[in-house]
Amino acid sequence: MKQEAVMSATDLCIGYRTHKNEKRVHEHLSFHLYPGELTCLLGANGTGKSTLLRTLAASQPVLAGELLLQGRPLSTMNERERSRAIGVVLTDKTQAGGLNVYELVALGRQPHTGFFGRLNAKDHVIINEAIEAVGIAHKARCYTAELSDGERQKVMIAKALVQECPLILLDEPTAFLDVVSRIEIMTLLHNLAVTQQKAVLLSTHDIEQALVLSDKLWLLSRENGLHCGVTEDLILNHHMDTLFAHNDIRFDYAHGIYYPKVNCLRRIELEAADDILQHWATNALNRHNYSCLPICETNEDLPRLRVLGSSRLVLHQGGEATTYTSFEAMLGALTR
Repeated sequence: MKQEAVMSATDLCIGYRTHKNEKRVHEHLSFHLYPGELTCLLGANGTGKSTLLRTLAASQPVLAGELLLQGRPLSTMNERERSRAIGVVLTDKTQAGGLNVYELVALGRQPHTGFFGRLNAKDHVIINEAIEAVGIAHKARCYTAELSDGERQKVMIAKALVQECPLILLDEPTAFLDVVSRIEIMTLLHNLAVTQQKAVLLSTHDIEQALVLSDKLWLLSRENGLHCGVTEDLILNHHMDTLFAHNDIRFDYAHGIYYPKVNCLRRIELEAADDILQHWATNALNRHNYSCLPICETNEDLPRLRVLGSSRLVLHQGGEATTYTSFEAMLGALTR
């Protein structure tokens, strides 16, 4: 049975209104967010990612089109209804050093506890479960100021969880984190989406982790608008080429990364013992403006490199073959 979308949009227009006019950032956007899925929003700076997220969070109004949250127009819902349905985690660093982890997470129960914020037994169970779910239970009584950036981000995710909302929106949640923390946060968000059946949408510049862990991608650009779909469908249909309007940037479909265009000033023939050696040898040679070709035994004009191991590189040039024990030594001989 097909799931109902938590949020959906038809012919949506986003942008800004002033007292004189309105500025339209994107028009004709249509999409669905489903429970149990992690969706990553990718795009260059200035393409409107934050504008889109703020519109979905009702922080700024829809300019045109239809935006539904659980089947209802978002514009008809009051603040308390929205806060029970949408959890928002911003990219700003948390300024709550005087609160401990438990107290900060407990603030997320306010949509359910009312103005006075009195917590009952059920609220405490929900708070403890959220802290446990994000793996921060051992820091529950620590002050927020004592936490690392990654731990603070986990606390803010727990705060969104205790709202018991079906939709969580995150604006660059890994922006200030090291590589280990980025992987932890992205893995955590995917697991929470699946295990708690929440729709999770986040904007990120961490394309490598997005391609590994996202169930769906939203690719946003000024030139092409919004493309939505399953990650592998968008990759294999070459939609990643449309993400950045820059002729000097290429997407490597074999390795899932963007790389600079190679200035092929020289050519070399290359053969390696396995795919890993082939990849890193090509990487080293491209960096020195060499275009890599397969080895052709009848062509004696080009230098030829055989990479038999990380410490056995055989370079043929000028009629001589020399074996080097490192890329450093081989590149020194090739480029001097």
